[in-house]
Amino acid sequence: MGAETRGGTWPCRVRHLVISLGVALAGYGVFVLVLLGAVACLVGGLPLFVKAVELNRRLADFQRARVGVEPGSPYPPMPDGTLAKVLTILGTPATARDLLWVALPGQLFLAVIGALLWLSGVQGVLTAGLWAIGQFPDAEYLGMPITGPGSALLATLAAALALFLGLRAPGPAVELERRYCRWLLAPTQKAQLAARVERLTRTRSEAVDASAAELRRIERDLHDGAQARLVALTMNLGMAEDLLDQDPQAAKALIADARQGAHTALTELRDLVRGIHPPLLADRGIEGALRSLAMSSAVPVDLDIRLDRRLAPPLESAAYFTMVEAMTNAVKHSGASRIIITVRDLGDRLVLRVEDDGRGGADPRRGSGLRGVERRLAAFDGTLRVTSPVGGPTIVEAELPCVS
Repeated sequence: MGAETRGGTWPCRVRHLVISLGVALAGYGVFVLVLLGAVACLVGGLPLFVKAVELNRRLADFQRARVGVEPGSPYPPMPDGTLAKVLTILGTPATARDLLWVALPGQLFLAVIGALLWLSGVQGVLTAGLWAIGQFPDAEYLGMPITGPGSALLATLAAALALFLGLRAPGPAVELERRYCRWLLAPTQKAQLAARVERLTRTRSEAVDASAAELRRIERDLHDGAQARLVALTMNLGMAEDLLDQDPQAAKALIADARQGAHTALTELRDLVRGIHPPLLADRGIEGALRSLAMSSAVPVDLDIRLDRRLAPPLESAAYFTMVEAMTNAVKHSGASRIIITVRDLGDRLVLRVEDDGRGGADPRRGSGLRGVERRLAAFDGTLRVTSPVGGPTIVEAELPCVS
């Protein structure tokens, strides 16, 4: 939501600040619970303290997601046992930063300042208007008595300025809130490094598992396909050799069968190789491979590719199969009438985007295709984001780091 509100419309930013007000008020309640839990620790109430801190962390995680603080939660895994959890909580730097965030009034101030300015402006206009028609002879605005046309005009101008600032305040307030929360809630460099190491360890393990599964698939395809046909071809040639002198016509038929089997085995081997690394991708790069893919698509595809260099083959393969999977999903499941494929080379990273105008509602957790793409990208420290509200559009965006 953070990115949406920073670049969204005025109602979006106002809605964001209204939610921020609720978060700030909830934070004060959670802070009180944490203090009560800390006091309860003195009489053995450790579970209450742990539950209160966990609630505070969930609230902080929610706010991180809203304002776009990366990356995720800066907390180590919780061990088993209440005492061990308490020691882990006390030894985590983010605990104090979370408590400081809910205790300080910064977010509450940013959430209400626009409303106060707007209400003050409305009050000033109404006050000056009521004085002008004689309904409020003892009127004053912002401590300034309205005793004549001059002071009434001055109050009206001040109210108009307050209204203008109130209408303009949500945008800067949302951005200030983002920076404020980043200051207090963003993980420290040590926590970021630990999270990155943990993520790389997990993704490398997933990549190894995916590679092993891919090798097993290739072995199975070879065993059940080309290998079986080559065995049959060898048997046919052997029988033809035995019949060549006794029954030349039967031997000729067996040789014809062997030739057809060799042709089929060759086709299967080519398909298998194409699934590992398409020849067109190797010859013409991502742009040529994607143009060929778009031409064979059942749904019209618009291409916007800005790539002026060849990338490393493993990176090209990961990018290509990411686009293939996203485009296949759009064609099969979205009911889209048009697909837009975008490729951007930003120097240090490659940005891939597939957007369709279909029905939306896509969820990567319900299918294995995009999860497989995530594992493929993880091997390169890449990321995958899917945005698919009900009614569409669906946007699949991937980023791949690249330095060459």
